[in-house]
Amino acid sequence: MTIRIATIGAEAQPLVILDDFAPDADALRGHAAAADFVPALNHYPGVRAALPPSYLAAQLPLIAAAAAEAFGRTGRVTVIDASFSIVSTPADALTIAQRLPHIDAFTPDRIALVHYLSPEGGDGTAFYRHRATGFETVDEARRDIFFRHLDTELRHRGPPPPGYVCGDTPLFECIRSEPARYNRALLYRSSNLHSGAIGPDAGLSPDPGAGRLTVTAFLSIG
Repeated sequence: MTIRIATIGAEAQPLVILDDFAPDADALRGHAAAADFVPALNHYPGVRAALPPSYLAAQLPLIAAAAAEAFGRTGRVTVIDASFSIVSTPADALTIAQRLPHIDAFTPDRIALVHYLSPEGGDGTAFYRHRATGFETVDEARRDIFFRHLDTELRHRGPPPPGYVCGDTPLFECIRSEPARYNRALLYRSSNLHSGAIGPDAGLSPDPGAGRLTVTAFLSIG
């Protein structure tokens, strides 16, 4: 495994890029092929399935070491949620929230992981700046002002057109887009404004053998 620590935008938030993350990514794909995928909750635009129990047990020490170096978080790593995930919702069926960059959590202990498991790479992850406020992250102190501005903009301008956010929009500027690569994982603060970089020609298959197969995890690190 190789580790690089980059930064995102003017706020210079850390982005950890871990290539060759899992020792046997092909075995993970095999497990996903036999898994029972169901519609996802919490606004995720696709389907999810349970991970093999050994996955995070093996990877948590690597995550903890990378988080200590990049984020200065040296406490215990707690898994809030983790699953196989495939983006599969048709563009014209997305909710308004799914057409916008989002935040996963507001507190500094929360770290997000995405692990790409499509051999051809596929769509990566993009990070954004909210034009009206200049915010690239939204923590508890920024939460109210960000959502007040966004609500006003959506009421005055109307909702974004159906489709995945991809690149710059009238409300958000794309400040970094990290491409997917087979067996690459990213770690970033959950308070970063971000979205899957889902291109307009994405196949959106729910089949783990053909779709944008990832592991997504939400962690708390003390």
